[in-house]
Amino acid sequence: MQDISVSTLIDMTIGLAAGDTDHERFNKLLDAIRKAIQCDCVALLSLQGDTLVPLAMQGLTRDTMGRRFKVDEHPRFKAICESKSAVRFDSDCALPDPFDNLLLDYDGDLPMHSCMGLPLIYSDKLLGVLTLDSMTPNLFNDIPARSLEALSAIAASTLKVALTVSQLEQQAKQTQQKFEELNEEAWERDGGEIIGSSIAMESLRADIEVVSPSNFNILIHGETGVGKELVARSIHHLSQRRKQPLVYVNCAAIPENLVESELFGHVKGAFTGAEKSRMGKFALADGGTLFLDEIGELPLAAQSKILRALQNNEIQPVGQDNVENIDVRVLAATNRDLKQEVTDGRFRSDLYHRLSVYPIDVPPLRERQGDVTLLAGYFLEQARRKLGIVQIKLGKEAQQQLHSYNWPGNVRELEHVINRAALKARARGVNGKLITVSIDDIGDLQPLGHLQSGSVTMPDEIPHMPDWSRGLREATDDYQRALITKVLTEANFNWAQAARELKTDRANLTRLAKRLGITITKSHKISTL
Repeated sequence: MQDISVSTLIDMTIGLAAGDTDHERFNKLLDAIRKAIQCDCVALLSLQGDTLVPLAMQGLTRDTMGRRFKVDEHPRFKAICESKSAVRFDSDCALPDPFDNLLLDYDGDLPMHSCMGLPLIYSDKLLGVLTLDSMTPNLFNDIPARSLEALSAIAASTLKVALTVSQLEQQAKQTQQKFEELNEEAWERDGGEIIGSSIAMESLRADIEVVSPSNFNILIHGETGVGKELVARSIHHLSQRRKQPLVYVNCAAIPENLVESELFGHVKGAFTGAEKSRMGKFALADGGTLFLDEIGELPLAAQSKILRALQNNEIQPVGQDNVENIDVRVLAATNRDLKQEVTDGRFRSDLYHRLSVYPIDVPPLRERQGDVTLLAGYFLEQARRKLGIVQIKLGKEAQQQLHSYNWPGNVRELEHVINRAALKARARGVNGKLITVSIDDIGDLQPLGHLQSGSVTMPDEIPHMPDWSRGLREATDDYQRALITKVLTEANFNWAQAARELKTDRANLTRLAKRLGITITKSHKISTL
């Protein structure tokens, strides 16, 4: 009497866990089965639709692995698939054996022999079958049904795990391919090309080509609106990490109490409101690039955490005891003078030096001789496509006005001006086929604090004259504090309206106000430092 001992089943399970690939795991399973049950051949087949596909076989000719068995065409396979338990065929069973002429070392029709099949069922779903054949008749008749149930369960579990892993690997491969395609689409859609032929831009391109292939962390410095994010995307696209994610973080937009969670993640229950675990931006960027925009706005506590991540290539999610290893390249951007911030104690010197291995300065638009026209043409073409205009061009007077302006908002301001002008020009267009942007469409370009011919054009009413004896930074802060307070009051405490009056982004205005200590109470009273 053949039986399968408990120790044999345990050894079988341990052996399966040791396999590195599906092929190894399947063959370990068949090895264990042949040790427990005497048989001349054993086969593991997966059910794919209405067909059984061989996954692993022993005792059968090699070409059997290439065969596909339609269940309805093989009565024995059909009987096994329709059963909920092991099927033992009589030695004189008239049903044709699907493995006739396929046994090793045996030619011709099979004589009387033993044949048994086990349906491999997992969660009420048939995954495949396991078949055993022996040249000794009635060999499987005395094996207890309970032992065969255990064998079937182990085989079904092994097959389920293998199929799940294979499916996950395929999904991961497809996801990676799709991700790479989306990366390229985003690069092309968002405008990956750096527009400009000025000496300053040629120098910038040279710097980008030098640093991109390396894994150095890079500090990108420039005024608001010069295109620091485009520089970061260009570096990532030209690097060896281009097929991996580029994760964007606006450091100024993260509440101070959530900075660590946002950057490094947290586990469930780490703090009030942490209802589930969450990956941080560093973990999301693993293998790729992390772009920390406005890094100068981060509090000192968060700066020390970033320094540790850069030094040791490891992070520790909030509420988690163990650390995680990461492989992330950091590109940081700021419009602040970080050297001065270090001197003033608002930025860590060790983090500054860690980031500024190869600092890149993005030139302001006013220093890019001749680039305004090129950029205007680029933005006009974008506007033409978005607005459905057949053709649009820039009038000569409009071009002159754009050239004479100092562009304190840089490329971003130019883009907004062009889009607004294109809308106005289309609105007064006659037939919509050829539209010319006029000087009237451009509008008045005299911003607050616009520099022209060495002089400063101030607003009609200066809030107060700062005390320059206190130093440039303190005097400038006093002036900005008074000016923002005045504009906010006139805008009835509407931040968005105040930002439009000051020709800046709402987010930039609120960050600046926070740094200057400007707060608004519920009763609409402004308090300042």
